[in-house]
Amino acid sequence: MHEAKIKKLKKAIRNIPDFPIKGILFRDITPILANPKLFKAAIDVLCARHKGKKIDAVAAVDARGFIFGGAVARALKTGFIPIRKKGKLPFTTIEESYQLEYGSATLTMHTDALKPGDSVLLLDDLLATGGTAAASAGLIEKLGARIEEIAFLIELASLKGREKIKQYPIFAAITFE
Repeated sequence: MHEAKIKKLKKAIRNIPDFPIKGILFRDITPILANPKLFKAAIDVLCARHKGKKIDAVAAVDARGFIFGGAVARALKTGFIPIRKKGKLPFTTIEESYQLEYGSATLTMHTDALKPGDSVLLLDDLLATGGTAAASAGLIEKLGARIEEIAFLIELASLKGREKIKQYPIFAAITFE
C-alpha cells in the first residue's frame, strides 16, 4: 500500500557529496520537508503500522527526529517526548552517553517523561551507526517504559547500525546501501 509513497520519498532525497566532510555522502531530506504532499507521505508511512495500537508516547531525537516525531505523535493522538543533547532540557533529567566515530555524546530525557509500562514508539530521521538509537532506547528503558518499535525514515545499511539495536523491532522506510 505504501510502496508508491516510499518510492516517491526515496526519489526526493537529495545526495550531497562531501558533506559535512570529504568522503561522506549526505542524504538530504529537506526536499521532503518542503513539499507538503511528500511530508504527509513520510508521516503516513511512519504511522501506518501503529494505527489502532496502544502507543503511550512517541519519543524522538534532537533535532531532525523532532520534525517527524511531533507530526507522528499528533497523527497517533498521543504525547511527544523530546530526547535532547545534554544541557538542553530544563527539568530533572536522566542521561545516556554513547560513542561516536570522533568522540562521545550524551543524550537526556526528563525523569517524568514516561511511566513504567508505557508503550513507546522511538523515532529518528536516520539510522547510521546506531549509537543514537541505542542511547535513546536506554533512556526509555531506564524509566521502565517499553519500546514498541524504533522507526526511521532512512537507514544507511552499510553502516550496520541495526546491529546495535537488534533486540528491538526496527522499521526503516527507505534503505540505502
